[in-house]
Amino acid sequence: MTTTAFKEPVTQAPSGAVAREPRRRAGRLRRASLPYLLLLPALLLELLVHLVPMVIGIVMSFKELTQFYIRDWGTAPWSGLGNYKVSVDFDAPVGEALLHSFFVTVGFTLLSVGLCWLIGTAAALFMQDTFRGRGLLRALFLVPYALPVYAAVITWVFMFQHDNGLVNHVLHDQLHLTGKPSFWLIGDNSFYALLTVSVWKGWPFAFLIVMAGLQNIPRELYEAAALDGAGMWQQIRRITLPSLRPVNQVLVLVLFLWTFNDFNTPYVLFGKSAPEAADLISVHIYQASFVTWNFGTGSAMSVLLLLFLLVVTGAYLLFTSRGRRAADV
Repeated sequence: MTTTAFKEPVTQAPSGAVAREPRRRAGRLRRASLPYLLLLPALLLELLVHLVPMVIGIVMSFKELTQFYIRDWGTAPWSGLGNYKVSVDFDAPVGEALLHSFFVTVGFTLLSVGLCWLIGTAAALFMQDTFRGRGLLRALFLVPYALPVYAAVITWVFMFQHDNGLVNHVLHDQLHLTGKPSFWLIGDNSFYALLTVSVWKGWPFAFLIVMAGLQNIPRELYEAAALDGAGMWQQIRRITLPSLRPVNQVLVLVLFLWTFNDFNTPYVLFGKSAPEAADLISVHIYQASFVTWNFGTGSAMSVLLLLFLLVVTGAYLLFTSRGRRAADV
């Protein structure tokens, strides 16, 4: 008895579909890799400009890199944590000076960020109402932010001169608020001079960011609040400030990082050696590195500053994100 086997016919894809499949895969691969190719130049520049110097600085902080090894940094002996121990030994002159500079920087940053935010927010709220000349005032408010830092700070240097500066002319000669002309670029007054320049330079940025945030608040909220009898302060407290909370969170963080790391303003204002009252940590690290030629200790101070800013930034983001989640609930 014989059986007959029936074979199912084999279906073959059309030759055109087989040829198009590799092209589709190549197209999907190009589309998937395109974002990474576009990001590649930025990543390379980020590595070259920021990450590579940062890694070199961390390596330098573990070496005894003094003026004797400037010509050949590779021959400098390893010091382990010696530079860090010197930096945080607050009973020794180096650590004591670093701690003093840290406290000066913290006080300066808190005052500068607070005043910049307060003046910028007040100006942005004032500019919400439509009036004649509002556009001109907005442009004038942004002038300090648009000016080059060096040109603006050098102008302040001339204004703070003891004998023929504009500040002493106004305060002493015209208004008679002081018994004698003050020294603004040396002594205790240097802190107030630095704070004045920093606030003058930074508040337009806060004004710009807050003004942009105010554009996203619906006017209907204010109209409804006005119909319910809410005054101006109640509207600011109940509507404006809660609506600006995400904007303010980013704004305060950016202002804090810029101000704490600010090097250009004190360097142009005071030169290489800042007065003790205005000894910001950025200039202090510069002096520890380029004035005493102890790059190992200066690098260790820079790494400690980096760690401090990372901890503060992480804690701030954690705190604000929890507050935002609690507000959303």
